[in-house]
Amino acid sequence: MDKLSKYRLVCTLTFGDIYGQIIIWLIVIFLSLASALALWSSARQIYALATFGLILVLSLPFLLFAFVTTLLNHIEFAPIETADKPSPAGSAPSQKTIQATS
Repeated sequence: MDKLSKYRLVCTLTFGDIYGQIIIWLIVIFLSLASALALWSSARQIYALATFGLILVLSLPFLLFAFVTTLLNHIEFAPIETADKPSPAGSAPSQKTIQATS
C-alpha cells in the first residue's frame, strides 16, 4: 500500500477532447430521424420505428467505446515528489498549489 500512496491520479480530459465525438453522434441521430421520417407512412410505420431504433441501438456501443477509450487515454498516474530531508522543527511544510490548465 505504501507504493500506491506515492502516486496521484490525474485526469487531463477536457470538453474539446470529446466535442467531435458528440457532434458526430448527433449527426448520426439526426440522420436516423430523417430516415425514419422518410419511411413514415400509414403502411410502413413499424419500419420507420425499427429503422430509428436499430440505428440508435447500434450507435450507442460505438459512442460508449469512444468515450471510455478517450477517458482512459487521458488518465495518468503522476508520481508525488516528496522531499528526502525532513522539514526543520517549528516551520510549516511548503506546499505547491495546483492550477488547472486549459
